[in-house]
Amino acid sequence: MANKHAWLLADIDKKKTHKSTVMSTFSCGGGSTMGYKLAGYDVICANDIDPEMAWHYKKNHNPKHYFLCPIKDLLKKDLPSDLYNLDILDGSPPCSTFSIAGNREKDWGKLKHFREGQQEQVLDDLFFDFLALADKLQPKIIVAENVKGMLIGNAKGYTKKVVETLKEMGYRPQVFLLDASLCNVPQKRQRVFFCAIKNTIEAPILKLNPNSKVVTCGEACLDLQNLTDEEIVETKPNGTILKYWHLTKKGRDFSEACKKLTGKDSNFSVNRLSDLKPSCTLTTKWGCISHWDTPRTLTLREYTRLSSYPDDYVFKTHQIGKYLMGMSVPPKLMEYVASEIYTQWLNPLKLEETSK
Repeated sequence: MANKHAWLLADIDKKKTHKSTVMSTFSCGGGSTMGYKLAGYDVICANDIDPEMAWHYKKNHNPKHYFLCPIKDLLKKDLPSDLYNLDILDGSPPCSTFSIAGNREKDWGKLKHFREGQQEQVLDDLFFDFLALADKLQPKIIVAENVKGMLIGNAKGYTKKVVETLKEMGYRPQVFLLDASLCNVPQKRQRVFFCAIKNTIEAPILKLNPNSKVVTCGEACLDLQNLTDEEIVETKPNGTILKYWHLTKKGRDFSEACKKLTGKDSNFSVNRLSDLKPSCTLTTKWGCISHWDTPRTLTLREYTRLSSYPDDYVFKTHQIGKYLMGMSVPPKLMEYVASEIYTQWLNPLKLEETSK
């Protein structure tokens, strides 16, 4: 019997579309794009700076328009006319300078890049480049996703500035902290969403209160436990996993075992998953996540399922695939947000326009 938590890209074509249009910026591999499509939207354009992400996006989504460039370059371009009548401009500006796992304030204002082949950028400027593009295109709704760290410490001042800028642009912004594990994603991943609608549009306050039944790692990956020969090689454990996995309880990080063996406080970001719980946040550092019943890392198929990506998504390699999903918005999380925006904001607006 097929796993009910699995899905395919072809399933998107079976979804009833309401033809609301979206442009996705910082689109990565299209996690947000798939969420919008599952919710019935038409994603007509995407943008990213990374050639590797562009390859994956085009291969799997075949977009009408795609711009491989820094988002700031879009401010100078003559863009296609259909981008000036968007229902939603979506974006997930790079967030490492706000992540609680990173250097935070120490990296603010510095030129950085994520991977080889990318241009250096001041990452904390990119959110405002995104807002400048929104000001140029004037979509009905702006949706931006970022890390929980934007609501912590000095970053709260940055978040306040984002909200104030949206208001100055003529939008009514709301800020939400959502947990992907309550949106049919077998991963406990908390993310901040900025949702803003034009002042000229009459609409109620958006309410986002996800409460789906939690999907565990064991449930999501039940049919993936017979590994191929290639997967056995792919998931070979590193020295840290071999040393601490057996001393770490399911659903815990390796810090207690490390403290017991070495007396040092470390390995807080290395985890042994539990088959009875959702995964912890899957990051780009995929070697830090170990299986619940076997001292090994996760297969690409397991990473895909726990990220709520489709089983048939095409990845060049398992390393790139895990990196890509660690950077992505889980599709099922965005499907929830996009569905609620349509139900509460866009559908009433369309009905009103039809009745005139």
